[in-house]
Amino acid sequence: MTDREDFLAWVKTALYEAELALHNGDPAPRRALWSRNEPVSVLGAWRNAHGQRELEELFAALGTSFSDCTSYAFELLSYDVVGDMAYTEGFEHTSASVDGRPRTYTLRVTQVYRREGGEWRVVHRHGDTVTE
Repeated sequence: MTDREDFLAWVKTALYEAELALHNGDPAPRRALWSRNEPVSVLGAWRNAHGQRELEELFAALGTSFSDCTSYAFELLSYDVVGDMAYTEGFEHTSASVDGRPRTYTLRVTQVYRREGGEWRVVHRHGDTVTE
């Protein structure tokens, strides 16, 4: 398997499952895939975070906000792997409850990854809402 094929398989399994768990109120799988090394950052659709402490706070807050995910799909538009760095960009289509209210929305998301100890880790996420 090539680096690109290996990375894409990880995106479609571990990363997908972590995002689905988050939208059902469990931030632990997402946090497990994020780097413990600085720098890490989120420029989020609803909130930003820089550094490990703010990342922990953000993921905990998202975990308490999300529940009852009825649909989550990641529409991958492009990706690449160059050595120990990679990126993805695409659309996240989600139907879940946010603060107890059912919502359906699409986020435009770009993420950057670093291979650490042979494992892919997320180091940066940018997401914003898509408006028509």
